[in-house]
Amino acid sequence: MSLRHAMLGLLAERPSSGYDLMKRFETSLTNVWPATQSQVYGELGKLAKAGLLEVAAEGPRGRKEYAITPEGRAELRHWLAETRPDRSRRSEMLLRVFFLDLLTPLEAVAYLSTEAERAASLRADLEQVKEQVQWDDGPLSVNGRLALEYGLRLSAMQEEWARWAAEQIGGTRAAEAGKS
Repeated sequence: MSLRHAMLGLLAERPSSGYDLMKRFETSLTNVWPATQSQVYGELGKLAKAGLLEVAAEGPRGRKEYAITPEGRAELRHWLAETRPDRSRRSEMLLRVFFLDLLTPLEAVAYLSTEAERAASLRADLEQVKEQVQWDDGPLSVNGRLALEYGLRLSAMQEEWARWAAEQIGGTRAAEAGKS
């Protein structure tokens, strides 16, 4: 996914200013695809220059409201239906797991325990989002709940795995120490 397509998707629902887009990112996409203010405003200019957005209205102090163009909708549909998602398989967290034997058992278990706590904290944050967002039957809300559920389930699995892995390391290393 790219920032370009995230913005086109948000603007496909309704025209918005850069400020409005930032607020919508914060309340819907921040856990999936975070963006900074400078990224959003920079991308608005690029999308407008490419003909994928147009300025639909101008307000006081240079406020501009952007709307997606037919070309923008075609680009969004192409990305959704005809391109494959980037499924990068790189994980620095798992790369470290391959070398846990270079740490003491205590350090290895501490690393895995920290990963479990990180996943638990993420899940708690997502639970808060679930409770705080005012969900409706709109497409962004329905699809947002689907993405939120993915995050909840993934973080629960990551926590469970990290706790299990810490037990495996602790048990294996303890058994090895007993054989010496």
